[in-house]
Amino acid sequence: MTSVSLDQVSKVYPSGLEAVHELDLHVADGEFMVVVGPSGCGKTTALRMIAGLEEISSGTLRFGEVVMNDVAPRDRDVAMVFQTYALYPQMTVAQNIGFALRMKKVPKDVIDKRIHDAAGVLGITELLGRKPGQLSGGQRQRVAMGRAIVREPSVFLMDEPLSNLDAKLRVQMRAEVARVQRRIGVATIYVTHDQTEAMTLGHRVAVLRDGVLQQCEPPQVLYDRPANIFVAGFIGSPAMNLFEGGLSSDLRSVSIGSQNIALTNEVSIKHPGLKRYGGHSVVVGIRPEDLPATSGQDEKPIFVGDVVLVEALGAELLVHFRTDARVVRAEGVDDPNEGGVPTTEGAGDPVECIARVDPRHPVLAGERISFGISTDRLEFFDLATGEAIWD
Repeated sequence: MTSVSLDQVSKVYPSGLEAVHELDLHVADGEFMVVVGPSGCGKTTALRMIAGLEEISSGTLRFGEVVMNDVAPRDRDVAMVFQTYALYPQMTVAQNIGFALRMKKVPKDVIDKRIHDAAGVLGITELLGRKPGQLSGGQRQRVAMGRAIVREPSVFLMDEPLSNLDAKLRVQMRAEVARVQRRIGVATIYVTHDQTEAMTLGHRVAVLRDGVLQQCEPPQVLYDRPANIFVAGFIGSPAMNLFEGGLSSDLRSVSIGSQNIALTNEVSIKHPGLKRYGGHSVVVGIRPEDLPATSGQDEKPIFVGDVVLVEALGAELLVHFRTDARVVRAEGVDDPNEGGVPTTEGAGDPVECIARVDPRHPVLAGERISFGISTDRLEFFDLATGEAIWD
């Protein structure tokens, strides 16, 4: 068992493309670290550098105190589970799981014990005599995990292992992956583009964008205190609504489009850095669940919109509504190392936003609706850089 540390690790391809830029990441022994981000953000490249399947261009990779940059993949004591199961179709489940051990000429009695131990952990003991063609997708994924577990590695790497499963099975397998990781207790790095997987699995979550680490925190911290508008827009489903807003000079209110929202003293206490922005424009973030539908009689500030679409999900309604606010898109932030200007849309034209509403509150498309805003739940970001405003 060991820890994994990446110190200023970069990957630059011969074409000049920099896939990973000076990545600093430490994964403690036994920690479940999830690396998340959109396609092409560099997360799989980072995982492959840890495995030794990609050469590190610069920086240092350590397992514990040992520098691993030039260590061959077979000598790194890592086990990897890929998006594709890559099982040998002519072999039984037991033969697939024990294949790597046989290649290492591990004694047969040790191989048999490890196979049955791994199968017991994964609940596939009764499948050991079957071949992959006789298994479901979820069962094949368990076999692929068993093949990695049986090696008893120091580091466990997973590259989007659930992406080929249907939605219901993915939920089930998420729980299985978490249970297995707790059982084996080794440093685990799990790559995914699915932020729901990231939030439910990770002890900590590292968010990558264009090869640059944006933030690495426990899931709830990412959700409650996003470092910038990219993290705010990426973590959470549906995504946070981001508006251009004008703060009053005394910080008592913020204008969002034609609507003026009163702010309490708690807002300034929670975000002391706002005092530098009095009388200026900022990005205001409102999560869909912080826009509860109201009759308009509540004491909370009111935000009004015109309903475009209602999605009934049983336990909640997702209400798509239009307002005249200027919407900020997280994708509009340029290179985080150079700053950048978020892209705004709207300019007085109606733009679409989303609220998460109690299904007992009837909402119909075409009607005007009032939302009560929990102003203590508002997030604020610099309009020029997209960085969060806290201290």
